[in-house]
Amino acid sequence: MMILKTKEQIEQMHKAGKILASCHKEVAKMIRPGVTTWEIDQFVEKFLAEHGATPEQKGYHGYPYATCASINDVICHGFPKQEPLNEGDIVTIDMVVNLDGWLADSAWSYPVGRVSEEAANLLKVTKECLYLGIRQAVVGNRIGDISHAIQKHAEGLGYSVVRDFCGHAIGQAMHEDPQVPHYGPAGKGPRLKEGMVITIEPMINTGAYHAKVDPDGWTARTVDGSLSAQYEHTIAITADGPLILTEQD
Repeated sequence: MMILKTKEQIEQMHKAGKILASCHKEVAKMIRPGVTTWEIDQFVEKFLAEHGATPEQKGYHGYPYATCASINDVICHGFPKQEPLNEGDIVTIDMVVNLDGWLADSAWSYPVGRVSEEAANLLKVTKECLYLGIRQAVVGNRIGDISHAIQKHAEGLGYSVVRDFCGHAIGQAMHEDPQVPHYGPAGKGPRLKEGMVITIEPMINTGAYHAKVDPDGWTARTVDGSLSAQYEHTIAITADGPLILTEQD
């Protein structure tokens, strides 16, 4: 069931989103060779506590960390690790912030030191996919318009779009209806209505789009070892256009 939010509820989610965005900006300063995603995870949990918020991921279906940390060929849901990041890695830090019962969700991919041209281009294109999808998040459009804009851009440049994971509506629960795929035909799917709040979170690969899950039951990675990146914002559908609740600028 689709749950529309009032302007007041969206403002509560925006407050959570502002904390999340501020946290990502601090995480960006930490990303360098030698730092561990475990250290980043510990920092995020402390940062959120200092701002009166909590990490919604921790404890979700038994997930044990405040963040997901996905390195190189890991698509999503990677566990923070105590092994240091290496020069040339790319890493996605994903977090969901709970502030007074209202949630915001954002993932961001970061280069670690100097990265290859292949990695840099993947990051660029994946971020472009996110904002092209957001541009379609207007009242009267359909979910498929978001999906198609992302797929067209990614595949047109030779990349693949992950099928096994998608965006979703969000509010007081992390995952609400409807789902937001990042591939598919335009003009299909639920119509976007004022008051909807959704995540758009394309996961783009340099190789095949297929995913496999590690024995830990969480870590999803590319089947062919190719690189994967992800950028995600939480978006409110308003009469004035898409409102990015997790914008870092």
